[in-house]
Amino acid sequence: MIHFVLLIVCAVAIYLSCEWFVNAVEWLGQRLDVGKMAVGTILAAFGTALPESVVTLVAVTTGADEEAKNIGVGAAMGGPLALSTIAYGVTGAMLFLKRRRERGPAPAGRDGVRAPLGNEKDMRRLAKDQTWFLPIFVVKVALGLVAFAFKPVLGVLFFAAYAVYFWREIRSGDDGEEDEELEPLKLRPRSAVPETWAVVVQTLATLAVIFFASQLFVRQLDAIGPMLGLSSAVTALLLSPVATELPEVMNAIIWVRQGKTQLALANISGAMMIQATVPSGLGLLFTSWEFDGALLWSGLITMAAIVYLLLTMRAHRLTPGRLAVTALFYAVFGLGLIPILA
Repeated sequence: MIHFVLLIVCAVAIYLSCEWFVNAVEWLGQRLDVGKMAVGTILAAFGTALPESVVTLVAVTTGADEEAKNIGVGAAMGGPLALSTIAYGVTGAMLFLKRRRERGPAPAGRDGVRAPLGNEKDMRRLAKDQTWFLPIFVVKVALGLVAFAFKPVLGVLFFAAYAVYFWREIRSGDDGEEDEELEPLKLRPRSAVPETWAVVVQTLATLAVIFFASQLFVRQLDAIGPMLGLSSAVTALLLSPVATELPEVMNAIIWVRQGKTQLALANISGAMMIQATVPSGLGLLFTSWEFDGALLWSGLITMAAIVYLLLTMRAHRLTPGRLAVTALFYAVFGLGLIPILA
């Protein structure tokens, strides 16, 4: 029973910490003078992707044997899978419910629930990160199917790919969009413009809570899995990735609730870029980076979800309902694991 109680406590702690984190990171973006979208794709994504990146780093560098190090490889593959399916799916469901509650005059003669997310410019922005992610991820999966002497050296290229993406996002700006008025910093609610030290303290403190609560959440799932009759392999591949991506999901829920849909989606896509590069680079440098059937299946499902998103974005037909459909890809992944693990 204590594991279930701790699971709920950790989930609540992560949500409340994310409330404070998104509040702080928006002010941090203003202090650093970065574009609004970069707040989601770089600053928020870097913070929320920290827990799973540390899992990969610790596993691949301190694992006693190859099997222990492969936990890091599984984390590097499970992160993008959960983000491209569960995180986007939950965001779509939240947007759908929000539009249903706020349904007013139908835009362009359509039911507001079925209207596309944003204009063509917004769709191009959303598609941009997926276009960056897909080829990198394809190479990442392909390298897991081959073996050659200098494969570890290629890990450096994944770090370089993220450095290019980082630089591009920081310099992109907001294309002349008006700045939104920010909510007061929760640490300094009476200050119209909070001090920089307060912004930094709130950002770092909430990140620390998110990190430790996420790790404790994963441990409770590892303990609960066998109690429910699930094998350790199923728990590691099916449940743990969802737990490690919980901060991104919470951030998305909070930003959707605040009406900041683009920030919610940018946080997920930015975290996906980190997951496609940094943990992969670590895995290539410190492990053999060889995939079994389950890892290959996770890669194929992730690519299928991204192709689906790209097609709907480029056709300007991405609605909350169609975004929510991505969660079904995770269900397909779970069903496909049954014969693979058997």
